[in-house]
Amino acid sequence: MRVLLVGSGGREHALAAALARSPLLGALFTAPGNPGTAGLGTNVPIAADDVAALVAFARAEHVDLVVPGPEAPLVAGLADACAAAGIACAGPSAAAARLEGSKSFTKEICDEAGIPTARWERFTEATAAHAFVRRRGAPIVIKADGLAAGKGVVVAQSVAEAEAAIVDMMEHASLGGAGSSLVIEECLQGEEVSLFAFCDGADAVLIGAAQDHKRIGEGDTGANTGGMGAISPPPGFGREAQERALDLLVRPALAVLARRGTPFRGVIFAGLMLTAQGPKLIEFNVRFGDPEAQALLLRLQSDLLAALVAMCEGRLSESGLRFCGQAAIAVVLAGRGYPGEPATGGAITGIEAAEAIAGVRVFQAATTLDAQGVLRGSGGRVLSVCARANTLADARDAAYAGIARIAWPDGIWRRDIGVRALGCSA
Repeated sequence: MRVLLVGSGGREHALAAALARSPLLGALFTAPGNPGTAGLGTNVPIAADDVAALVAFARAEHVDLVVPGPEAPLVAGLADACAAAGIACAGPSAAAARLEGSKSFTKEICDEAGIPTARWERFTEATAAHAFVRRRGAPIVIKADGLAAGKGVVVAQSVAEAEAAIVDMMEHASLGGAGSSLVIEECLQGEEVSLFAFCDGADAVLIGAAQDHKRIGEGDTGANTGGMGAISPPPGFGREAQERALDLLVRPALAVLARRGTPFRGVIFAGLMLTAQGPKLIEFNVRFGDPEAQALLLRLQSDLLAALVAMCEGRLSESGLRFCGQAAIAVVLAGRGYPGEPATGGAITGIEAAEAIAGVRVFQAATTLDAQGVLRGSGGRVLSVCARANTLADARDAAYAGIARIAWPDGIWRRDIGVRALGCSA
């Protein structure tokens, strides 16, 4: 099969590595890709959100399957454009992708399906949002209604912090149009986990679960980011609990979407809070998470490409998904200054030395090769140093040993990824 993978991050490098292992694969193209994906196939200089150019390339190269990585092209209608061109796409239609494209749409689906979630209201006017926050108090969660690259959520611990977020998103338009409408909801208490499943419009097959570390600072402090690390599986949330959560929170949403005439086909990512009253939905995403994908895919034992084809063809029961029982961890290295303006241009060496450690794999994201072939950081989240081992403690030790072999003066990373899950301190 000829496959076009869309995206350029660590998630896409991990997907490319999994796809490259498939005996079904004939050719792999990644648009736009990064130096890591270039070693597994052919990079194509097309932006991930340039839907017309992606479909034109897929038609010209006789691509059999398009595999979207990020959410933006899906919300922009990539799957619909592929369908019109007669090309299979392992992602949902734009109508179904509203699960991620609009927080208020997801809340409406939850209400219709009876899915447990936080109490919420939507606001399009700042004065009303301020009044609501003053009335409800804190802690409270402020969410940009639209896509904000993982940066549109503020868990405000005070009314002042909540009001500052409203001013920032609505009045200063820090997130562009994404923050012109806000969802403000109660702050759920508990342990946060991420649940993933393949969906074919009617059925859902569990992929697994992971736990992200969103904050930039150790001890879960500082600003929210796109994700600074992940572990899989999360402690205390085993296979049976994951299946129950799928029944409670995911399958009812799929049923509502199907009734509305917009069936969901693709990867669904449910962010959950494990509360004292049981699991509640925080949000839906319509793709693999990053860096959760890096940790999850390290544990994949079966053929990812075969599973994606089965999903597209409505044969999920035949997908044969298998994950090993080992633990995996991903630790993100970002450019100094992230999630603000990151340092860029610094040389990165030592990846091969890191990957010489048993179980360690390094996935690239915001990297470039200069004219001399030197790898350099070029953005915010730059590397995911990952490891798999029999225990989380062993995987964690291996990943941080890998980081110690990488030389990158501009790099920052959290030193406590997985620590809380182990019940210890860094």
